[in-house]
Amino acid sequence: MTVYLLAGGGTAGHVNPLLALAEHIRRHEPDSTIIALGTAEGLEARLVPQRGFELSTIARLPFPRKPSLYALRFPQQYRRAVSQVRSLLRNRGVDVVVGFGGYAAAPAYRAARAEGVPFVIHEANAKPGLANKFAARHSPWVGVTFPGTPIHNAKTVGMPLRPEIEALDRAALRAEALAHFGLQPDRPTLLVTGGSLGARGINEGVYRSANLLEQAGAQVLHVWGGLTEVRQEPSANYHILQYCDRMDYAFSCADLVISRAGSTTVSELSGLGIPAIFSPYSHGNGEQAFNCRAVVEAGGALRVDDKDITPEWVSETVIPLLLDGDRLRQLSDNARTVGRLDGTAALFAMVKQAIGA
Repeated sequence: MTVYLLAGGGTAGHVNPLLALAEHIRRHEPDSTIIALGTAEGLEARLVPQRGFELSTIARLPFPRKPSLYALRFPQQYRRAVSQVRSLLRNRGVDVVVGFGGYAAAPAYRAARAEGVPFVIHEANAKPGLANKFAARHSPWVGVTFPGTPIHNAKTVGMPLRPEIEALDRAALRAEALAHFGLQPDRPTLLVTGGSLGARGINEGVYRSANLLEQAGAQVLHVWGGLTEVRQEPSANYHILQYCDRMDYAFSCADLVISRAGSTTVSELSGLGIPAIFSPYSHGNGEQAFNCRAVVEAGGALRVDDKDITPEWVSETVIPLLLDGDRLRQLSDNARTVGRLDGTAALFAMVKQAIGA
């Protein structure tokens, strides 16, 4: 029986691939033990137990980037977190650590090195985070989502995705999905989403274009998110959801998607061959612009800045594209040349190699 420690969390970009791998292990090795390592403040605190997995927590310790009282205390707190993980590795007989970045990953990598436990790194973004970047110098097993990610020992494995996305047959599910959202089968569908929080620039820009989309004969499924107050639906063919717990249905409806460029979203859309227009989140370390670069360069998607999402842009760019079946099919074909849906299995194969070594 193998004991796995999966470390990561904080944001959906770290938690979702962790859970995808955990569920893959549970399906293929039901007798194995899976422990997730995270913090009490991250999304993992809710999502991991919700999926039926054990969660062990350590202190949330952001790396200090400027002098402060916290920076002075950080080394001692970090050593305490590493010591806690080392005890966990010994007491539970952990065979391998798999890290996905985030606050829990760095102490897990350090503890694994100290205890002689092999550790595997998965980097979701095309621009790697600090924890993964530093640790990759000490592990030969580094899986990345996007080719060309600048990190040591990188091997492209893709993004671990939920099984319902990996196995999604959009054409077979389309009629059921349209009925689920109350959408019309004879209107082209634009899916708009900025993720669980939403995206103010995307939300407001497309919402102001509701009349233009209605007049063009289109319909909109708009996943608004929780960042700003949800607006009223402006027409019978403009459907607004605050959250969507059936993204497999949403993807099956979509002829075109306008979205942020998180690594999971880019991987899902390109793997499924769904034509997309990405509006990368510009803050943070700018990783979203890198995430969508390959699919845009391959002709499988377009890119737009938030400030340019205006009714004029929707009229001149979005509507003609949404109504052009030949161009949508070309975007779909091009997206599939860079997308892949086997990231979970590919990462698991790397993990088994680490255990075998």
